[in-house]
Amino acid sequence: MATYSKVLVGTDGSETSLKAVTKAAEVAEAHNAELLIGCAYTPLESRASAAAADELGSDAYQIQGDNPAVDIVRAARERAVAAGVPADRVTTKTIEGGPVDSLIKLTKTQGIDLLIVGNRGMNSFASRIWGSVPGDTARRADCDVLIVHTT
Repeated sequence: MATYSKVLVGTDGSETSLKAVTKAAEVAEAHNAELLIGCAYTPLESRASAAAADELGSDAYQIQGDNPAVDIVRAARERAVAAGVPADRVTTKTIEGGPVDSLIKLTKTQGIDLLIVGNRGMNSFASRIWGSVPGDTARRADCDVLIVHTT
């Protein structure tokens, strides 16, 4: 049986991705591994950001930079800790870019030996034509990949 010391789970904040976070927490706890929770984001273009800031006024801070992704990983971290992983073994990282590229980059830069993603989007017609985050990630990863049934 393989043992893992660094587990990465990707989340976009959806309920299905949070199911993958729960599974990742179980795996990390079973292996006494570190758990990294990652979230990709694409920043708003400056024009769109300015327009949104005008509309939102004092709440504009919510759309600047990676703030939504930070909120997503914070909530996912709380879920992982609630699932039993000690808080000192759970870290979070937001990364600019598309989900597949971002997760692959994290596996390489963080020394990840298990990547966990949910299966959402794998069985759709669009995924057969354009690919899916779980499928594309599994094909490109240099580490073990666990695709969790979340749908």
